[in-house]
Amino acid sequence: MDDAVDFGDFRVRRASASESDALMRIDAVALEGDVARQERIRRWCRQGLAVVAEDASGLLGYCVVEYTFFEQGFVSMLMVAPSARSRGIGRQLLDAVATSCTTPKLFTSTNVSNQPMQRLLHRAGWSPVGLLHGLDEGDPELFYLWRPRSGRTHP
Repeated sequence: MDDAVDFGDFRVRRASASESDALMRIDAVALEGDVARQERIRRWCRQGLAVVAEDASGLLGYCVVEYTFFEQGFVSMLMVAPSARSRGIGRQLLDAVATSCTTPKLFTSTNVSNQPMQRLLHRAGWSPVGLLHGLDEGDPELFYLWRPRSGRTHP
């Protein structure tokens, strides 16, 4: 994603390297002091991998695509600030990264317990493609593949 895309009350654009602290303020795990998550956010911003949604009040959410999953795109993070949820921000972030993905396939995953993410992925046109046990004890990981609808190559 090279250019900002306006969605009326918010816009989606690539995060800058200097925005890692702002991303940490909307990420509950980073806010709790998870040093590993904080470092990942810094790396994602430095490498230009994070896409953000923002409005006049500031950042609302972010999404990260990496290309280390069998050399295919993988949404490794989608985070929407609790105060900004249920406004279509997660969907627009997913659509933006699907549009800008540089590989033929785009995957993501979520825990079986994360029903809101599963509903979002279903509404956004992602298909479940597998289940992996052993990452989080007692909470298997569901994997999804974004598939274009009606012959379109992008959402």
